[in-house]
Amino acid sequence: MSLSSKVGMRVVILDDFLNTLRGLPSFAKLAGHEVAVMTEHVENTDELAKQLEAAEALVLFRERTKVTETLLSKLPNLKLISQRSVYPHVDVPACTRHGVLLCSDMYAGAPNYAAAEHTWALIMAAMKNIPSQCDALRTGQWQTKVGRTLRGKTLGLYGYGRIAKEVAGFARAFGMNVLWWASADGRARAVAEGEMVASSREVFFKSADVVSIHVRLKPETRGVVTAEDLATMRPDALFVNTSRAELVEPDALLAAVDNGRPGMAAVDVFENEPITEPNNPLVLHPRIIATPHVGFMTEEELDLQFSDIYDQVNAFAQGKPINTINPEVLASE
Repeated sequence: MSLSSKVGMRVVILDDFLNTLRGLPSFAKLAGHEVAVMTEHVENTDELAKQLEAAEALVLFRERTKVTETLLSKLPNLKLISQRSVYPHVDVPACTRHGVLLCSDMYAGAPNYAAAEHTWALIMAAMKNIPSQCDALRTGQWQTKVGRTLRGKTLGLYGYGRIAKEVAGFARAFGMNVLWWASADGRARAVAEGEMVASSREVFFKSADVVSIHVRLKPETRGVVTAEDLATMRPDALFVNTSRAELVEPDALLAAVDNGRPGMAAVDVFENEPITEPNNPLVLHPRIIATPHVGFMTEEELDLQFSDIYDQVNAFAQGKPINTINPEVLASE
């Protein structure tokens, strides 16, 4: 593989549904490149390959498009894929076989404040019945439900990472107790930092009034929350997921809420996105609050994330790639 020593690549940004990126300050980092922004998602691989045929670099918008062997085989000019965070949607071995370098900033310096804020917004909305109260008011009904106070209740946080710590700060500001569960390493770090860790997994799910999961999606964390875990939760408890739907055992959440344990759920993520059918059972469920994966969707957060992504494009174009996931591609130069 040969690296360019100057800027001026043909760059395609995928899946900017709301056409937001061009209006953010970070977009100026792509000056000097030939840039195309796709605002429509293209599912058909052949059609997508035609639109990307000339691309030398792809910028991915989260996990909205899967990068498969079939797609890569149809993109002979592609040299670089630039994105941020985990990459379960990218076939890395296929990238390597086709000489495509994947760059992804896995350890960005700041937590995703937007995701933490959205998590808290869902908790507040669910405990105060805000969506249903708004719907009722529009139909002429007044005060249809009684909400619940957060002060004195227990927030269970699954995953001892930066976003979860931000949510913990919000909870403490509202007078909640914070209880943790995580991997063995995460629990050890929590104990070392003086946090309250549940004595067992069962105690964690049984004790919390609200459980919120904040774990990276990796092969070993897929389905980490099981139907048994959910069934352990109380009928008055709330389960929140703003991380990834695949962290929960397939179909377990809907069945659990139907069975009344937990009594409520609030989700921002789905196994198959985007959700466009009007009869999706999670979206329509009266005891589930659902939002369309917008937890990270603030102008400030997108500007921060894509600034890192554009830095990777520029570093590659200058012959000094950073955050390489499959550096063996460079060895074949």
